[in-house]
Amino acid sequence: MNILLIGSGGREHALAWAISRSSRCDTLYAAPGNAGISDCAILVDLDVADHPAVIAFCRSHSVEFVVIGPEAPLVAGLADDLADAGIKAFGPSKAGAQLEGSKAFTKGVCDEAGIPTAAYGRFADKAAALAYVREQGAPIVVKADGLAAGKGVVVAMSLAEAEEAVEACFDGSFGEAGAEVVIEEFLEGEEASFFVLSDGKTGLALATAQDHKRAFDGDQGPNTGGMGAYSPAPVMTDALIEQTLREIVTPTIETMAARGTPFKGVLYAGLMITKDGPKLIEYNTRFGDPECQVLMLRLKSDIVDLLLASAEGTLDQTSAEWHDMVALTVVMAAEGYPGAYAKGTEIRGIEAAAADPDVEVFHAGTRFGNGRLLANGGRVLNVTARAATVREARDKAYAAIERIDWPEGFCRKDIGWRAL
Repeated sequence: MNILLIGSGGREHALAWAISRSSRCDTLYAAPGNAGISDCAILVDLDVADHPAVIAFCRSHSVEFVVIGPEAPLVAGLADDLADAGIKAFGPSKAGAQLEGSKAFTKGVCDEAGIPTAAYGRFADKAAALAYVREQGAPIVVKADGLAAGKGVVVAMSLAEAEEAVEACFDGSFGEAGAEVVIEEFLEGEEASFFVLSDGKTGLALATAQDHKRAFDGDQGPNTGGMGAYSPAPVMTDALIEQTLREIVTPTIETMAARGTPFKGVLYAGLMITKDGPKLIEYNTRFGDPECQVLMLRLKSDIVDLLLASAEGTLDQTSAEWHDMVALTVVMAAEGYPGAYAKGTEIRGIEAAAADPDVEVFHAGTRFGNGRLLANGGRVLNVTARAATVREARDKAYAAIERIDWPEGFCRKDIGWRAL
């Protein structure tokens, strides 16, 4: 079948790499894609916010299946419009995507289903939010309610930092995403990411991963979209996986179905493993980035089979098999990220970096210009390696990075430190 992949980041390059290897895939298109995705898909100059244009492209190119990578098109209802046009799509409806699109919505689902999560307050008024923060004290977590590209969450260790975060939300730093604010208790423990495919009634557990959100070594600096990840996450034991499914994921799937808005797609549960067990920090309704990169390197099953089963409601008839190895990815970002950074700097040495058969360099923010590979975003490359242990995978990834010539880039040097 012909498949269209929506997106342009490292997550989408990893998905394109996996989809292009599927026996089910004839021609893979990607819109808009990036320089790396062009190696395994035909790039399409398509405005993915123009849903009629996407539908018209699918019809003119005999596309039978659309895989939606990022969150914004999901929240905008692209999956709904494709379904109305009779085109299969992987990804939740607009209603289902609210689990990521609104933190207050997710908290309401947690309240309804009795899902363990942080105590919270939600506010559309700055004065009330500030009063709540001062009453609760620090540490405390301040979240812009809507989509903020992974940057709308502040873990405030001081009252002043919390107040500043509230001010930033209501002063427009996150646009419409900050019009409402969710303020949560600070949870102590170890974070983990858990991924489950859902077809609206059945949940199929995929694999665990651990992300590194802070910009700098030792988990210092501002939150980012993610500076590296590895899979599996040792903190997620079989018992914790079972508990997470029983207490968090399954009640979510059942509650969404009972509301008349069944969730189809991938549920990415951001968890805090506390002394009282796993608690839900947040849901994303798409594959994590950079977690997707390590999952695709470990996945033994055909990714298209799994995504189609989710879309068609047949997950109870399939299973996911994994390579019994560790995968680890290191994000190379442009100097200044997550703040201001320069675009257009040249990157060399990618082929040398990927010479090891256990290394894949997934592109996140790249483009070609005058025959040169150029940086075109904040997070630019995902250097991903697979090996028997975390230490071996880490060593392979950093050895590959040494072969990349990009003076204007930086990366954390401690990805995987918790597992080690």
